[in-house]
Amino acid sequence: MTHTNTLRAVFWTVLVIFLVWDFHTSPPVDLRFEAPLIAAGSGVAVQGGHCSMPD
Repeated sequence: MTHTNTLRAVFWTVLVIFLVWDFHTSPPVDLRFEAPLIAAGSGVAVQGGHCSMPD
């Protein structure tokens, strides 16, 4: 039982550390250039998403 609890604690610790690192190192997403979710799949996109925009 102790082994399972240790693995569970290690998993959550690593996950939280990764999320904190990712949040601090990633550039912020500009939501003004994102298509609204309600328009998903409603035809040809006017512009690309944030991952295809030049920096």
